[in-house]
Amino acid sequence: MASWDMSYVRTLHRIPRRPGLILGLLALSQVAVVAAWWHWGWRIGLPLMLATHLAVVWGTLNPRSRLFCPALTHLPTRAREVWLTIDDGPSEDTRAMLDLLERHNARATFFVVGERALARPDLVNEILRRGHGLGNHSLSHPDLRFWRLGPQALEQEIGRNQSVLTAITGQTPRWYRSVVGMTNPFVGLSLKRHHLARVAWSARGFDGVDCQPDTVLARLKRSIGPGAIVLLHEGASHGHNLGILSQLLDWLAAQGYRTVLPEASSSLQATR
Repeated sequence: MASWDMSYVRTLHRIPRRPGLILGLLALSQVAVVAAWWHWGWRIGLPLMLATHLAVVWGTLNPRSRLFCPALTHLPTRAREVWLTIDDGPSEDTRAMLDLLERHNARATFFVVGERALARPDLVNEILRRGHGLGNHSLSHPDLRFWRLGPQALEQEIGRNQSVLTAITGQTPRWYRSVVGMTNPFVGLSLKRHHLARVAWSARGFDGVDCQPDTVLARLKRSIGPGAIVLLHEGASHGHNLGILSQLLDWLAAQGYRTVLPEASSSLQATR
């Protein structure tokens, strides 16, 4: 069991409680901008409009922002424990990654894409069979437009993937990761509907795009500390994901770190 501060463990799985209220407040902010512009003119109205719009952009594009819904960015522990998370599968890398994790006696959560899961349901079940976690990473991974999707499109991406993964495995995912970390004001509606908690990260190497393994590992090592949530990827076209995972696991072992899964702690309770 992870050696976490018990006063925090119960709050790890944080589902958005009032996403509709957030949307209402955003709407009211624009009414206030219009009123200020009408009453005081553009010298006041324009800066207010820019400030409110920039806040929405920052909240959407900053992967660790909690402006629109909660985000787990770090595990509450002082022990040398990390949570490995692997995005974008299943892929041709999945089985080799599972073998590698098994050799290191390590655990990870795989945030999978629904359409890829439908193509390789055997790998999705193999992830669970080997004792790893499974998370929701959208149905189709629309990385170029996820930030601007509306409520219906987001429900299709998040809710449909939830149904896909439940049908394949018989288990309903509890964790969600936004595509490219982007979380607009409507995401919380689907997360609340499906009792999903959003997981961000505290250590990122940018291994999902064209990269050099040494550079990726250097970035990760600088960011890893007790309780780090580590973002990794699989199946990238550059072909380095497996090698990066292998070197990272060797480094973690040498530094005395072990990997943990939040759901493996019997004291973790969902807050709904």
